[in-house]
Amino acid sequence: MRGCGSGLVLGIESSCDDTGVAVLEAPRRIRSSLVMSQVEEHAPHGGVVPELASRRHQEAVVGLVRRCLAEAGVLNPMRELSLIAVTAGPGLMGSLLVGLMAAKGLSQGWEVPMIGVNHMEGHVFANVIAHEDLEPPFLCLVVSGGHTEIQLVRSFGDYRFLGGTRDDAAGEAYDKVAKLLGLGYPGGPVIDRLAAQGDPRRYQLPVPLRGTSDVEFSFSGLKTAVLWLVRKEGDSISLPDLCASFQRSAVDSLVEKLELAVQLTGVKTVAASGGVAANSELRRRLLGLSDRGIRVFLPPRDLCTDNGAMIAAAGWWAFMRGIRDDLTLRADPSWEMAR
Repeated sequence: MRGCGSGLVLGIESSCDDTGVAVLEAPRRIRSSLVMSQVEEHAPHGGVVPELASRRHQEAVVGLVRRCLAEAGVLNPMRELSLIAVTAGPGLMGSLLVGLMAAKGLSQGWEVPMIGVNHMEGHVFANVIAHEDLEPPFLCLVVSGGHTEIQLVRSFGDYRFLGGTRDDAAGEAYDKVAKLLGLGYPGGPVIDRLAAQGDPRRYQLPVPLRGTSDVEFSFSGLKTAVLWLVRKEGDSISLPDLCASFQRSAVDSLVEKLELAVQLTGVKTVAASGGVAANSELRRRLLGLSDRGIRVFLPPRDLCTDNGAMIAAAGWWAFMRGIRDDLTLRADPSWEMAR
């Protein structure tokens, strides 16, 4: 990185509705990390409005960069920064373009190298930041936004997709069930809170694709089962018990398929990342796998959701592998994790 193996990396994340900016002292020390959330603005719509998200990114990104550099003690970015890492996909095109254009302008103005980062790879690196002893090969359950998948990390930059969801992602299922129950947006945190007060055995809900021999997920049927249960029970239904029962089925599916991936690959080191990895029941169940001889790594909750630090880390490791980008870099809303 400008001829050395360490340095300061500016990370910019704007793939969806969170604007994240961070300064990372490579490879793992976070100097500063700021996130501007748009949850309150999108909540009345029951989900992210792409046009609104991109406008808010435009309004936030420059100010966040200035604040983040100041908090990190960076007085002369041209001399002190070694790299700018920016999310180039997957995500919402309008949102991606805001971060990418900002990174290009800063790269050109400061004469600092720039590199595009896959958002999903960034989530993997949230664990790398948090755990110095996490080394490939390992399995990573990535449950972020519209993604639910298991990746085999053979080495940094070398990934094998083992399986993903056929339809809804886990996070989408949480949001849709919460909307059905009138709990608002986003659904994950409120369902998690209510589930802590409920009986997970009260309502018998299906565990999607339980018993199948493939690493795959499906959550649309679970969502439909909740709908029919609500129609059947009416006002007599217990929200805490229903949330707990739904969460049990969803988490069962995630953990069981991760266990299947361990069996199929023989890799007994696992990690989880993405917003749903902040879920208390999922974290409890994953940590329980250590009783079966499986090493489990989880990022702190503030690194589960979208942030600039994970993008900075993934960018630094890619740069050290010899990957280079320039001003011709384009946003790719459907960019697959394997590069």
